[in-house]
Amino acid sequence: MLMIRLARFGAKKKPFYRVVVIEKEKARNGRNLEVVGQYNPRSTPASVKLDHERITHWIKVGAQMSDTVERLVKNHPATAAEPAA
Repeated sequence: MLMIRLARFGAKKKPFYRVVVIEKEKARNGRNLEVVGQYNPRSTPASVKLDHERITHWIKVGAQMSDTVERLVKNHPATAAEPAA
């Protein structure tokens, strides 16, 4: 089963996260299939960059979002100003 979840990067006590598509059984920072976004909770305000088109694609293929990623997508919806790839 595929999951869209956060993978932690950054130094100790300075986390930075990538939103990745990965097999559910793999480790948190294991080999992922695709990076579909970034989340930096340490910036003010927290910066969130998501590729909504790719997230939608992976959901149609059968991937499920983690609770945290689902909240990020809900709070930062795609806007018309985002360039279409």
